[in-house]
Amino acid sequence: MTSLRIAFYASKRPEAQQVLPLLREKYGHYSEEEAEVIVALGGDGAMLDTLRRRFNDGKAVYGMHLGTVGFLMNDYRADGLIERIEAAERATLSPLRMAATDLDGKIHRAMAINEVSLLRQTAQSARLKIVVDGRVRMEELVCDGLMVATPAGSTAYNLSAHGPILPIGAKLLALTPVSAFRPRRWRGALLKAEAKVDIEVIHPDRRPVSASADNEEVRNIARVTVETDPARTLKVLFDPGHALDERILREQFAF
Repeated sequence: MTSLRIAFYASKRPEAQQVLPLLREKYGHYSEEEAEVIVALGGDGAMLDTLRRRFNDGKAVYGMHLGTVGFLMNDYRADGLIERIEAAERATLSPLRMAATDLDGKIHRAMAINEVSLLRQTAQSARLKIVVDGRVRMEELVCDGLMVATPAGSTAYNLSAHGPILPIGAKLLALTPVSAFRPRRWRGALLKAEAKVDIEVIHPDRRPVSASADNEEVRNIARVTVETDPARTLKVLFDPGHALDERILREQFAF
């Protein structure tokens, strides 16, 4: 047992479930309300699930990789966990808040750590109007989709859509199209972190579009507003030498 109060959360993957009781026996286990730090076991999905529950309490999360993608995770080792947590470097993440209005006029609100994305629901392309801080920046984007990504999310879906990788400390957001057809050469834009992005779906009844805050989806939307939530911050712990800013830098030189 240890004086550091830890809550363990494991994904449903067999590898994570197998070590969960062993770690609880070795280090003790508290509820997330009682704990000082949360340890997430699995892949990035487990980390995101854990971070979403931290919007109100701000407790730090230390992840150990026992899943598929583990960009936000540390290597798994059962021994020395307390020492690793105490020596860890902290990254602070600012989430996005999404307000999506559907065709019935209902507003759906959600938070995103990686990105807010809009995607076409049918074989027809989406047609989107982009407004930034009240000023129309693009009257019509014809595409498969569009996303607003945080620095933490810039190495996820944003990167697969050929968006820019952002340093974790950058006060920027990436506005990245998915398979833009017109304007064909438009690759997206970098926006200040405080920017308010309004995206209007053109002909949403004929060209339906969904909106997702990370993996929380709303279908048949008419418009979406995305902005950083300045009142909320999330704390992620990384082993020295493997902090998120270093991982993002390495990713920019990966081939």
